[in-house]
Amino acid sequence: MRSWEIKYLRLYANEDGESHFGEVEAEFRSVDYAPPAPAFDMSDPVDASRYQMVRFPVGYDSELHPTPRRQHFVVLSGEFDMEASDGSVRTFSSGDMCLMEDKTGKGHSARVKGDTEVLGFVVHLD
Repeated sequence: MRSWEIKYLRLYANEDGESHFGEVEAEFRSVDYAPPAPAFDMSDPVDASRYQMVRFPVGYDSELHPTPRRQHFVVLSGEFDMEASDGSVRTFSSGDMCLMEDKTGKGHSARVKGDTEVLGFVVHLD
């Protein structure tokens, strides 16, 4: 069996309440998911309760805030900067995902880059 890995960002708070970015690796393996269709590669399942579509208008710029729940944020279009309370900044664009776990502490800020709104969705994790 072949396996592949991809990496995506994680935003979390340490014990002092400072938020930081880190990397998460997802492993893929061949799965007979929808027979008789040929097998394709999937990661292990993650329990989730719901998802919501989100839109951030041009000019959106927030102060530091914690995420309201553990969730995946996925960008469908536009560009978005997230800044952890430690000062590190990451830019997210179409297809990028972030596991948001900074539910406590100082949190993060977020702002839309350029003159295009950001469309995406969040997946609420159990």
